[in-house]
Amino acid sequence: MANVLNVKQSVMDALKTIGLNLYERRLWVSLLSKVNSTAGELADLSNVPRSRCYDVLESLADKGFVIIQPAKPMRYVAIRPKEALERAKKRIMQKTDDLIKRINRMQSSEVVKDLEKIYNDSIKIVKPEDLSGALRGRDALFEQMDSIIGNAKKSVNYLTTENGLIEMYERHGKLLQKISKNGVEIKIAAPVSKKNEKHARELSKFAQVRRIDGIKYIGDIGSRACSVDGKHFLMSLTSDAKTKPNEDLAFWTQSDHAAVEFFEPMFKMIWENGRKI
Repeated sequence: MANVLNVKQSVMDALKTIGLNLYERRLWVSLLSKVNSTAGELADLSNVPRSRCYDVLESLADKGFVIIQPAKPMRYVAIRPKEALERAKKRIMQKTDDLIKRINRMQSSEVVKDLEKIYNDSIKIVKPEDLSGALRGRDALFEQMDSIIGNAKKSVNYLTTENGLIEMYERHGKLLQKISKNGVEIKIAAPVSKKNEKHARELSKFAQVRRIDGIKYIGDIGSRACSVDGKHFLMSLTSDAKTKPNEDLAFWTQSDHAAVEFFEPMFKMIWENGRKI
């Protein structure tokens, strides 16, 4: 019988990555070591407070890891790990699909109009500096980029890194192509090498792209920055090469001052010294 405290840390860490909290991890591993057990027995084995065992085991059952056996006292049956993971995956997919359907229905309902009215009425009295915030993780950066680029009406000015150019094409290429067809002027300045030359040429089909490698006073571009319509300014505060994607930190603000008076003059200087693709 395995004591949960003797299980490899790598096993517990792996279970954490699939969304099991500390008590869920301890109880499931403890139940695997007994296959069939009561909450009291599992509390002793897992070091999870007995008062919490019942709701945590019920959560594991909802996720597909445990079967509840009606008895007095209540007993719990472990599902073989491979089967449990498959069940958990199917349940997550089903819940996600159901949630997406509900969101889609809401998007086409009057509810969205009511919510938009609340926002639009309020935004008129909000100071520009209040519309700003920190973005943690590269996914959050990409999501905000999608949002502000997708609503662009006039211009997108983007200064990025070698890897950032590749990510821009892969993550935002279709969206950039779409807004370009709507008349939005897109300018992208980035270092270009053999690694990303193909991506730069693909982007140049619907955007203006200039390479900035080799310009003495610029040096190596380590992060990325963007302005949209002279209203939004987005800047990465961490280095592409030195920071893990989940540790990325960026800053966004809806500020004419930051976009027009701070970033765009600098971008213009770099742009004018760049070379066409």
